[in-house]
Amino acid sequence: MNYVSVENLTKSYGIKTLFKNVSFHVNEGDKIAIVAKNGSGKSTLLKILMGKEIADSGTVIINKDIQVVLFDQEIDFESDLTIDEFMMTLDSAPILALKKYHHALLSGNPDEMETALAEMEIHKAWDLENEMSQILSQLKITDLTAKMGMLSGGQIKRVALAKLLTETRAEHRHTLLIMDEPTNHLDVEMVEWLENYLNKAKITLLLVTHDRYFLDAVCGIIWEMEDQNLYFHNGSYATYLENKMIREDNLNSTIDKAQNLYRKELEWMRRQPKARTTKSKSRQDDFYETEKIAKTDTRKESLELDFEMKRLGNKILELKDISKSYGDKLLLKDFSYSFQRGEKVGIVGKNGAGKSTLLNIIQGFEPKDSGEIETGETIKFGYFSQKGLQYKEDERVIDFIREISENFPLANGRTISASQFLRLFLFDDQTQYSPISKLSGGEKRRLHLMYILYQNPNFLIFDEPTNDLDLPTLTVLENFLLNFQGSLIIVSHDRYFMDRIVDHILAFEGEGKIKDFIGNFSEYREHKKLEDGSLKQEDKKVKAEEKIVEKPVEIEISKPQAPKKKLSFKEQRELETIEKEIPDFEEKRAKILDQLNDEADYEKISKLSAELESISEKLEMHEMRWLEIQEIMGEA
Repeated sequence: MNYVSVENLTKSYGIKTLFKNVSFHVNEGDKIAIVAKNGSGKSTLLKILMGKEIADSGTVIINKDIQVVLFDQEIDFESDLTIDEFMMTLDSAPILALKKYHHALLSGNPDEMETALAEMEIHKAWDLENEMSQILSQLKITDLTAKMGMLSGGQIKRVALAKLLTETRAEHRHTLLIMDEPTNHLDVEMVEWLENYLNKAKITLLLVTHDRYFLDAVCGIIWEMEDQNLYFHNGSYATYLENKMIREDNLNSTIDKAQNLYRKELEWMRRQPKARTTKSKSRQDDFYETEKIAKTDTRKESLELDFEMKRLGNKILELKDISKSYGDKLLLKDFSYSFQRGEKVGIVGKNGAGKSTLLNIIQGFEPKDSGEIETGETIKFGYFSQKGLQYKEDERVIDFIREISENFPLANGRTISASQFLRLFLFDDQTQYSPISKLSGGEKRRLHLMYILYQNPNFLIFDEPTNDLDLPTLTVLENFLLNFQGSLIIVSHDRYFMDRIVDHILAFEGEGKIKDFIGNFSEYREHKKLEDGSLKQEDKKVKAEEKIVEKPVEIEISKPQAPKKKLSFKEQRELETIEKEIPDFEEKRAKILDQLNDEADYEKISKLSAELESISEKLEMHEMRWLEIQEIMGEA
């Protein structure tokens, strides 16, 4: 089934053409990643498909039988709505049925309740409500009474993502899901859950992401936007890079041949008389075509940097018994660590665990509760934070950089100007003299990175550096960091980025505990899974042992107590059966909950929900009857 057909699409802003005469099709089941530099037109293309922007020319045909939903970086909401109310703003039959049901609960009107229950069944709203709860839970959204206006930026993004995923299931229709950087503000567990969800769900997907592991896990098709064109690749990100290299090599070879031919034909053109024969006119036309190819500029602006880093002394950075709490929440407890020259450390942990707090304490931005910090005299921090740039609205890009210095030191005593440095980061002359406020989000992020590096630090601290950076910039940044001779701390949920850069992990594991792990991020994750599995097995073993000793202990304790009423043979057998079946029901219930957390298929979720309801009812009945029998036994 064809979802989208686009022919000869062109879009420009002023004199800048984003893409020209591009054509493509999206079919049911396609999961497509769009890869390009910031400013190439990725987001614009998605907005055109959504009908939020108009192309200069070309045709866009959307199948009338599908719904198109978009998750992007701009989220509209009313600040005084609770999370629950925001989720209920979805315009779909199951959501409307849920609203009527909740209203009937409050009103207590039996006729209204009967009508609401009927609509809940017709629109399968019970299933949608259960799935919505599962999605919110997986995205760590627990307080549904919280006001949207009081949430952090990351929390708002997660709530919006939950709403979008619910929307794709609400109408039970064919859905084209368009997602622009969905993994920003998600921790690793959330990203892995989203991978599984998108893979299992019957969703057709257009994705923009900087997360290469996520891209490979979810998408089998890559669209590359470059030089106003759209190139198509099947396979992984590595396959795309290989295809791109082959294409560029072939283009360079074609240009080389055209340049050789051009030199020969140029001599011929200069020797020709003004009057042309038909044959010479044809050759002249061929000459101009050859000239066009020969003068094709394939040079790419390089982001490669080889700067002269400030000297590092013997003393780098030492933390001794650092503790920090916010109210009752303990973030750091007696944490000690000595950073070494050239060390590249990754910091991982759940959102709110205290990672950013540690970075702030290291730099003196936040006070510690106790402990000591010793910083080497030669240390110059470079902090790439999540807060973004602080700038005056009318400040020009070039002036912002010149405030640091007119020139930047390179290796071997060389220097480059601020303008040259900006060009390395793909800021052309026109953009350099534009106000920073006119830059896109990705361009501001790139300028922020450039601003940090331009100050020539020898101890870099990066807090979620990959958010909003395009893949070409990330690749060059990775290559730079691999060759960086100073010390480096990175907080990031980008698994690919962390695996390439760091070989040492500090993991925030809760309650102030930080685990020191030698290895990269993926190795730590495998270690953690094995460790958690062992702990679960040990916990089960302990619980089993507790069950074994539980009954004799109760008998011993009960001896000195008042005599209990003797149960009938039937009641005694019933009690034995209940005590045997309750643990089985609890185990089955736990397994179903685990399956629901991992499941994305709508029909399977419905079946599991029904099983969960049945098991829960049986468990509750057993527990109530067990209490009744205990009361009988307690009668003197």
